[in-house]
Amino acid sequence: MALTFYCGSGSPYAWKVWLVLEHKQIPYEFRLLSFDRGDTKSPEFRAINPRGKVPTIVDDGFALWESAAIAEYLEERYPQNPLLPTDARARATARRLAAEAESYLSPAVGELFGLTLFAKEPATPAAIAASHQGLLEELGRFESQLVGPHLVGPLSLADFTLFPHLRLLKRIEERQPGKGIADERLPPKLQAWKKRIESLPYYEKTIPPHWKS
Repeated sequence: MALTFYCGSGSPYAWKVWLVLEHKQIPYEFRLLSFDRGDTKSPEFRAINPRGKVPTIVDDGFALWESAAIAEYLEERYPQNPLLPTDARARATARRLAAEAESYLSPAVGELFGLTLFAKEPATPAAIAASHQGLLEELGRFESQLVGPHLVGPLSLADFTLFPHLRLLKRIEERQPGKGIADERLPPKLQAWKKRIESLPYYEKTIPPHWKS
């Protein structure tokens, strides 16, 4: 296969690219790198991506990293099953929403991870509550953007960018009940949207491998 996809289990950025590959039905070789083993820092991987980050792809000898750049590249190089609207304004909206998910929601999710699964000492209930409040306010902004079954109507890169960050909130709740954000606490339209993403025929395949053990 011409395209190789380097993934790290649980990375929301890698998950986005994985969803794009599956949706567009692009043949690829899957390479799962272990963060614990330091695979992303190995000389072999750094020869491909000197930053030592996932996701990374190599497509017919062309190496590319940074998830947004990869997603846009795949959209242009493999136009089947498009993930960007043809209308200029709708396309710009999809790109804006994807950027907002990574610029605003992702750091807020990361903060909650720092208070829970990555914490060296238990966080105070007040700190958890403040983090939840900020996250729910941010999620409310995305809720207000839903104009159809998906963020900009048809399924787009915006949906695949937002979903992995949102899903991590449930992961925290599964590992530390009461400290994450369960589905029933999500704004109602986002709950329905999340279920639509999880009903996609390839969704189960892309669930982070270590979550299945």
